[in-house]
Amino acid sequence: MITQKEINDILNDKSPESVEALANAARKITEQYFGRTISLYTPLYLSNYCSSKCTYCGFNSHNRISRIKLNSDQMHQEMSHIANTGIENILLLTGESYQATPLSYLKEAITIAKQYFPSISLEIHPLETAEYQDLYCAGADGITVYQETYDKIRYSQVHISGKKSDYAYRLSTPQRIAEAGIRQISLGILLGLGDVKYDLCSLYAHLKKMESAFPGIEYSLSFPRLRKIKGQDFAVCDIDDITFIKIICLTRTLFPRVGINLSTREKPLLRDHAISLGITRMSAGSATCVGGYHLLTAENQDPQFDVEDSRSVGEIVNMLKSKNYDPVMTDWRRIENIPA
Repeated sequence: MITQKEINDILNDKSPESVEALANAARKITEQYFGRTISLYTPLYLSNYCSSKCTYCGFNSHNRISRIKLNSDQMHQEMSHIANTGIENILLLTGESYQATPLSYLKEAITIAKQYFPSISLEIHPLETAEYQDLYCAGADGITVYQETYDKIRYSQVHISGKKSDYAYRLSTPQRIAEAGIRQISLGILLGLGDVKYDLCSLYAHLKKMESAFPGIEYSLSFPRLRKIKGQDFAVCDIDDITFIKIICLTRTLFPRVGINLSTREKPLLRDHAISLGITRMSAGSATCVGGYHLLTAENQDPQFDVEDSRSVGEIVNMLKSKNYDPVMTDWRRIENIPA
C-alpha cells in the first residue's frame, strides 16, 4: 500500500513531466475500465436540521439559518422537477438530526423517490445495521458517508458536539452499511480539513479494508474541497487545482475499478478537464439548499456550501457529448421479487 511519504512526494512534484505522466496513466486506466462514460446524478436536500456542531458546515446546529424540512407534497414537487431534467440517479441528503429526520421520514422519502427514479442513494446521519436494512428494503441502493478527516485530534477540534463528534461510530459506519446489504458505498474526505497526505493514506487503507471484507460491494470515493460557508470564519487550508487533479489521478492509478465522484463545488473548467482523468460520476444541475429546485423562496436560501458549477443537466449533457463522452442517466434498476 502507498505510504504517506510517497503520497507527499507525488503531490509535491509539480513538474509538468510528472503531472503529465500521472494524467496519462489515469486517463488510460479510466478508459480501460469505464470507457468514455460519465454517470450523472442530482442531489436533493430534504432537511437542514442538524444536532451536531461542526465548525466547517453551513448546517451547523449553532448556525443561525432558517431550518426547513420537506413534507411529502414538497418532496413530490422537487423530485418531479428533477426527474423532468432527465436525471434518473437521485442522492437524498439531510442534516445530522435523528429527531428531525428519523428512519420513518427517510423511508417515506425513498418510497416517494421510487416513483421518479430507478436509483436512489442517501447521504444522511449514520445509522445502525438494522436501520440500513430497513432503508434497503424501502428501495435505497447506495449510501454516502464521509469520515471528513481521519486525524482523530483534528476530528475532535472541528466536530465539537452532537452524534457526529463520535469518531469511532462514524468510522465503523461503512461496515454497518455493508452488513445491511446495501450495494453501493461512497467514502470520502473533506480536502483541506486535515493533513492531505495523512487523510488520503488513511482513506485508501479504509477502502482496502472494506474491499477485503466486503468484496461484492460497489465502492466510490469523493474528495470535495473545503469551501467557506455562511456563518463561520473557519480557516480553509487551500488545495490548489494541480494538487486536486493529481489526487484524482493518483486515486485512479491505485484503484482502477473504483468510482470517483466530482461535485459542483468545483468550477466548470476544472470539471470539464477532470472527466478524462479518472472521474466516473458527477453531479449536475445541483442546488445545495432545501427546496432549491422548485420551492425556493427568500427564507430558504442557506446552502450547505456554494455551488461553483451552476450549469443545467442539459448543459452538462451537451458538454459531455462535445467531448465524445456518453452521459449515463442510470446504470441500475432494481427488480423487485415477483411472486411465482
